Amino acid sequence: MIRSMTGFGRAQLPAGGAGLVVELRSVNHRHLDLSLRLPRPLAGLEAELRRVLAARFARGKLDVVVSAAPGAARAELELDRALVDRYVDFAHALAAERGVDASLRAGELMALPGVARVQEPLLDEAALRPALLEALEAAAEAADAMRQSEGAALERELRARLGRVAELAAQVAGLSGEVAATARERLRKRAEQLRAETGLVDEARLAQELVSAADRMDVTEEVVRLQSHVAQFEAALAGAEPATGVGRRLEFLLQEMLREVNTIGSKCGDAPLAHRVVDIKTELERIREQALNVE
Repeated sequence: MIRSMTGFGRAQLPAGGAGLVVELRSVNHRHLDLSLRLPRPLAGLEAELRRVLAARFARGKLDVVVSAAPGAARAELELDRALVDRYVDFAHALAAERGVDASLRAGELMALPGVARVQEPLLDEAALRPALLEALEAAAEAADAMRQSEGAALERELRARLGRVAELAAQVAGLSGEVAATARERLRKRAEQLRAETGLVDEARLAQELVSAADRMDVTEEVVRLQSHVAQFEAALAGAEPATGVGRRLEFLLQEMLREVNTIGSKCGDAPLAHRVVDIKTELERIREQALNVE
């Protein structure tokens, strides 16, 4: 079963986990792009968390945030009042010495080095590691379940549109024979008209033109390859495994399908055939839009 690249998961660290919450959001991306935001005391665990996620997800932009749970101890802002007094004293001394204004606004004082600092809650990286890994797995599991659910809907949509492409390809195969026969008959009639008007017709040249016209309008190979790509697309959907990145293969097969359809369109000027080609391109574009979100 294929998986979408859109998902969300949330988990709180078990009891004793310092009131931390893990949130994981994922959207579509050509490759696996991991972004982790951890409290500074837990930054040493980032590499391990990345390995856990890389083993589970093949594609997608994943944003993981580890933050304080509601009601948990939060970072506090501390003010070094002794340092503030020293800054103010220096300002007054300089003002008296140089005869300038000594006034300082509160915002200016807060911006001076060392006056204000953030004191984060004390976190023990080694003690929190098992709980954090457990919460990350739970959040990833929830996000993965959402990706699988959306993947099932995507697969139904893709199979339905793929069936329409196969149906249109069969119609093209049937119509192409009729178009070629019509073209040959048109050439024969023109030759008969020339014979009636001039009494001269180069039979060898006529035969050559008939063969050339048939070759130019023969789309059998293109249709066969298109049908083969459709079958491979279906097989890829059926054989998709987690963390295998089947989406890239689907995108490649879509490119090949479009290449064959463009060739068919360039060979066939007949209106009914041209309409089928446009319909196939429309379906392939809709498939491409959906396939871009397949992992």
